[in-house]
Amino acid sequence: MATADSIYVDPSALLKLYLHERESATMSLWREKTRGALPITHHGRVEVTNGICLAAHRGGITEEALADALASFDEDLAMGLYRQADLLWRATLTRAAALSRAYSAKLGTRSLDVLHVASALELELRSFLTFDSRQQELASAVGLKLVVPGPRR
Repeated sequence: MATADSIYVDPSALLKLYLHERESATMSLWREKTRGALPITHHGRVEVTNGICLAAHRGGITEEALADALASFDEDLAMGLYRQADLLWRATLTRAAALSRAYSAKLGTRSLDVLHVASALELELRSFLTFDSRQQELASAVGLKLVVPGPRR
């Protein structure tokens, strides 16, 4: 099993720790078993925060649940369940553009999918966790080991 510090976790998978979604129970069990701080980029933090707020905007959670989810995320950051992973943005975006040219026409990956895989590569992480099948294909195609805590979809 990969260690937490070597795994890039797609923010949409992290979001499942703070909202009740289909894979939330699976993700929570995986996180309980995976000790250590997961790397998270600044844009990953924005994505998790924005995902929680969008759930409130869309009526998926109450104002109270919004406040609780944001507080839980902030607490996890403060407790060291994540470590800030800093990227060189020019290099990451250059790599993302190259990945788009090489794979997006075939795999149908979206910009954020490509950006997260490029981020993992730039951070020199070896493993990648996502529930998104196209992102899994891209991560695998570029040599990242997939960490899939539940059945693939």
